Amino acid sequence: MEFWPETATDASWTALQKIQKQFAFTLIGGWAVYLWTRQHKSKDIDIVVSDETIYQLKKTHPIQKNDRLKKYEIKHEFFDIDIYVAHYSTLTLPPTTITRHAQKIEGFSVASPETLLILKLGAWRDRKDSVKGRKDEIDILTLLMHAPFDLQTYKKQLKKNGLDDFQRDLVSLVKTFDPDDLKYVGQNVHSFKKFKAQSLEKIKKQSA
Repeated sequence: MEFWPETATDASWTALQKIQKQFAFTLIGGWAVYLWTRQHKSKDIDIVVSDETIYQLKKTHPIQKNDRLKKYEIKHEFFDIDIYVAHYSTLTLPPTTITRHAQKIEGFSVASPETLLILKLGAWRDRKDSVKGRKDEIDILTLLMHAPFDLQTYKKQLKKNGLDDFQRDLVSLVKTFDPDDLKYVGQNVHSFKKFKAQSLEKIKKQSA
């Protein structure tokens, strides 16, 4: 089952494959979660690029600068491409850190599961009571359940970047995840109850 309309996700995926062949970037956001987990597709495309790549993109695409959110944007009919650049964008983690922890998946440079979780938690904090915030919750649980996720690596990244309080948010999110959204993470009530108990115990041990 898809969270976004198939028309939007198909158009977005096609565009993502096209720009991957033309430009260098690190993929974050929902599509990065999809490549790690193959659970549900995304709509908007989120990428981190170098100064050189943003210069190249400006020559071939109608890019808008969003000074309020510190990003560049390319608007399409069904989706947006959000572009983040070092020395300008203010993500939860520095763009250079995100790129440094990227790994290759099917030709894409993709932020690591631990990096993605931190970025998703940061986004979720800013938009809890919105449709995108709900999608953030689903992506976070999907990473925990289906990606090769390492809690110790995640904890080290939090400590290094002064984000230790994110542990509390992660515990809260796991505890209060809406049962109506279990269909999006491939779980039923019984299996999720078991997963939740195991995950909270692991998080508790890592926090000790």
